[in-house]
Amino acid sequence: MSEVIAALELGGTKTVVALGNEAGNLLEEFRFPTTTPEETLGIAMDWWRARADIHRLGIASFGPIRIDATREDYGTFLTTPKQAWQGFSLTEFFHRHLCGVKVKIATDVQAALLAEMDRGAALGLQDVLYVTVGTGVGAGICSHGNLIKGTLHPEMGHLMVRRHPDDSFVGACPYHRDCWEGLASGPALEQRWGAPAHELPEHHDAWEMEAYYLAHGLYAACAMLSPERLIMGGGVSQAPGLHAKVASLLDVYSAGYFEALGKRLVAPLLGQQAGIIGALLLGAKS
Repeated sequence: MSEVIAALELGGTKTVVALGNEAGNLLEEFRFPTTTPEETLGIAMDWWRARADIHRLGIASFGPIRIDATREDYGTFLTTPKQAWQGFSLTEFFHRHLCGVKVKIATDVQAALLAEMDRGAALGLQDVLYVTVGTGVGAGICSHGNLIKGTLHPEMGHLMVRRHPDDSFVGACPYHRDCWEGLASGPALEQRWGAPAHELPEHHDAWEMEAYYLAHGLYAACAMLSPERLIMGGGVSQAPGLHAKVASLLDVYSAGYFEALGKRLVAPLLGQQAGIIGALLLGAKS
């Protein structure tokens, strides 16, 4: 009989808990708002305990968070804008409250990338970039079949990109103002145009400028990483026609130097399920 695996996807505004099997197939899930660490994780544990005895747990989390298991602060949140979570250790919490359970942690974008490579838009590929555009701009990178971690994890949203000549917006990033995230994230769109992304009409000037910024960031990533596939997800990316605009600009900026960048850009196939499926896959490998 296949072992039941617990999964947790911690997002900036919502949390998803689930149970599944070793193949990464969801059996049951539950979504609720992310609040304080103790309250959020307490709800998660109560939900799991009411349903199964768990021995392995995969976590897909917002960041920045330490994901290097060789470090003493593995699983600890760093300079996250969510003040209540700064310095909080997931590994310490679960070792205290779920004694003996094996825990494996990745960022939410890395987990989504794992899921898309396992059964989604990057099935069978080894070199893939997944970028999510929403509350922030995050990235997961797989090179030769291995997730790139480094001293922290990819923070591609804080790349510095070429400013649009008609953009006077100072930027929304509290650290760097006009980095990629500061110019292209959901909060940046809302602050610049006075309305959230989902309320901006398809032919609003916002989307030409948004495509410009997204294409510049993705182009820089392609120049550095040479991925076989680019996956662009997140709430902002779902705007009608945005993928096509970005793909077209990627080819313009490439000027024939890189091969078919626009064709490499795709939407995620697993949608909102990618993060929690990725967490299950992490748990199965813990």
